Amino acid sequence: MSAAQSQSLERFVPSISCQGCVSKIRRTLQAEDETAEVTGYPEEKRVEIVTDLTSERVDALLEEAGHPPQKKDRTPIADASNQETSFEASPKTETAPQLAGEIRQRLSISGMTCAGCVNTVQKALNRVSGVSHAQVNFGNHTAEVRGNVSAVELIKAVEDVGYGASRIEDLRQAQQTKQEQDEREYRKRIRGSALALGLGVPLMISMFVYHPAPEGSGRLFWLVIGALSLAVLLGPGRHFFVSAWKTFKHHQANMDTLIALGTGTAWLYSMVVVLFSAWLPEAARGIYFEASAMVIGLILFGQAMELKARGRTSDALKRLLDLQSKTARVIRDGTEREIPIDEVREGDHVRVRPGERLPVDGEVTEGSSHIDESMLTGEPHPVGKQEGSEVSAGTVNGRGGLVYRATRVGDDTRLGQITEQVARAQNSRPPIGRLADQVSAIFVPSVMIIAVITALIWFNFGPAPVLIHMLVTATTILIIACPCALGLATPISTMIGIGKAAEHGVLVRSGEALQTASKLTTLVVDKTGTLTEGKPRVTEADILDGERREVLGLVAALERGSEHPLATALVKYAESEDADTATVEAFESVTGRGVTARTPEGRFLRMGNAKLLSEAGISLKAAGDIAGRLENQARTVIYLAIDDRLTAVFGVSDPLKADTRAAIQRLQQDGLKIVMLTGDNPHTAAAIAEEVGIDDYRAELMPEDKHAEIERLQANGETVGMVGDGINDAPALARADVGFAIGQGTDVAIESAGITLMRGSLHGIADAIELSRATLRNIKQNLWGAFGYNTLCIPIAAGILYPFTGALLSPVIAGIAMSLSSVTVVSNANRLRLFKTSYRPEPDTNAEQPREALS
Repeated sequence: MSAAQSQSLERFVPSISCQGCVSKIRRTLQAEDETAEVTGYPEEKRVEIVTDLTSERVDALLEEAGHPPQKKDRTPIADASNQETSFEASPKTETAPQLAGEIRQRLSISGMTCAGCVNTVQKALNRVSGVSHAQVNFGNHTAEVRGNVSAVELIKAVEDVGYGASRIEDLRQAQQTKQEQDEREYRKRIRGSALALGLGVPLMISMFVYHPAPEGSGRLFWLVIGALSLAVLLGPGRHFFVSAWKTFKHHQANMDTLIALGTGTAWLYSMVVVLFSAWLPEAARGIYFEASAMVIGLILFGQAMELKARGRTSDALKRLLDLQSKTARVIRDGTEREIPIDEVREGDHVRVRPGERLPVDGEVTEGSSHIDESMLTGEPHPVGKQEGSEVSAGTVNGRGGLVYRATRVGDDTRLGQITEQVARAQNSRPPIGRLADQVSAIFVPSVMIIAVITALIWFNFGPAPVLIHMLVTATTILIIACPCALGLATPISTMIGIGKAAEHGVLVRSGEALQTASKLTTLVVDKTGTLTEGKPRVTEADILDGERREVLGLVAALERGSEHPLATALVKYAESEDADTATVEAFESVTGRGVTARTPEGRFLRMGNAKLLSEAGISLKAAGDIAGRLENQARTVIYLAIDDRLTAVFGVSDPLKADTRAAIQRLQQDGLKIVMLTGDNPHTAAAIAEEVGIDDYRAELMPEDKHAEIERLQANGETVGMVGDGINDAPALARADVGFAIGQGTDVAIESAGITLMRGSLHGIADAIELSRATLRNIKQNLWGAFGYNTLCIPIAAGILYPFTGALLSPVIAGIAMSLSSVTVVSNANRLRLFKTSYRPEPDTNAEQPREALS
């Protein structure tokens, strides 16, 4: 297979656990194909391979390396050359990438009450034929599904296991509907709690005043109380029993199962005592009607508080959705009219008045103004816009009036892409959450078994009254051991953390990227466009041979074929110097070195760095002093050779961003080692590194050299982040543990990096890392709290303190503790909303401040 037929393959390899495994695979493949590239993702059990080898040979070599690929669930993926189709394993893993031809669907799930429900729904969705990935989020009660499958099949699968589902087609409408549903559910639970506690509290108080024996005239009193308690169970508490029955029919169990068993058992036992008290020993005649009512009331109140607190977790997504205008003022056929946003088309001319929010993306055709882009990019200062400037939906116009041509509408706008990215990321889970998932899958059945074992122990070894002790301990265990807090621990914090990052102009692609960013030890930075402004300009041009305007004309013609920022600077300079018009042919870009071409007269042109000319055997001695002086001034040196003779030398300056030095210092204070990798010459690299305070740097690197350098750092035990533009640095971004795309959030950048920065400052990297560390701390606090709660409470509920205190934990206290556990986890997660970064930008007093536009 020729180089032109190289194919990009993907393999899911269950046995890889670290980068050492990936290195072994790489060495095995490169023994037969030296140009093979292998990028591994141990967390995802996945490798990406670019090779000339056949698909079958790659599989065989993976077997030889001791890491056989997974063969099942094979889905076709078009290879890089588009000349054949290879079949790759596509298991339904949590982080499986989206494959070609797949569709992504979101579902709203109703009826979930705990982490056990999440596990049940996720398994049901994964069992549907055609599904390659399913992710259920307990925090916002949604599911994201990828695969070739209809929404009808997915909804049926969810309903078959006892839950409800509906398709989410419009994020804004879905968010509004969910908010309304949560509000109705909140009111319903508050009413139910008031009714249940309205019976339970007076009944509990009356126990101290009037507590007749369940015999004779007292029996009628208890029958009335039993009927009222039953009304509470079948009224406010009805959904617990309905849900428990549904899950039982599908051989499942969830939190509602525990509550229904606990309160139902207490009520039934109490009724048996009332009806058959004469047959029971005196010590076994305890009545617990008030406990059933109190537990239902307390749990409903706790769920209402949880709903209220949980509603604040999607604030960032709500704010993004609120940025979307509902109408736009469009000029068509010379007539200006206001139309619904959905009717705006690409090419329409849109008028924006002072203080208005822009409805779609576009390019300014008339007027000038300053636009507040802070809600979209996190950039605090208004940005000047004039004819030819790009503008984005969701931003706020200042005092000037604008007319602009719509270039992207609907979901294709930057705001639409960002909103989709945030929604998708909030639905993901970091690896730390897998432990909670594994525990919750077996949690409820385990609690039921523990309750039965506890009851048997009390029956066989406990003191009198045996039946009362059995009932109290088993019921208390069933009620107190709620997996709600466990299920909420990870998703709630993830949602808030990713949403908070979006408010700072940081788009986190997934929960995994969020977690890995918190563990970074080394940050690799590119120079051009990352440390510098990325807008180079020619500061010096020395023509060594030939007429100046003619040479500059050849430079302009040669560099017009390149998209590199340095080429743009050279073309602009040549045009500003009134260069002669020239044409070239046979243009070729030499990666990491420069460009070559021929003139129609047959003269051969080479323009690039010293390597390009040296490899062609061209002497650079004539420019030695000039190049040395330019390099000492931190200039990038560009050489031009015509017919293998050095003709001109250019010095190009790319100034540092104003806040680069402060951002580097902040990152170093955060404990990161900074390494600069650049394709520029060593002198320029050294000058830039010294100016910004970077001790470790490498110069004259090709893209593959950056990739290899990151591999070397990882092999030395470093967890590496890479900052680049998301396109030219794609191999290094993919190789790094976390890739940061810095720039203006283009489609490619958003899709290529684990984290995308919507503004060009390195402070965004520090913001992202500080936020990820705060989020991971919060998740760990939640998990420790949830695990610790159950570890501590279940033994107490089982009566472990009875020998020391002579008392058992009341089911009512268990109900209070269970409700408080979930509310505590959600409240702790909401502390993230108060997060503030360690950096505060200085206000720009010279910039126009269109604050009247904000309401």
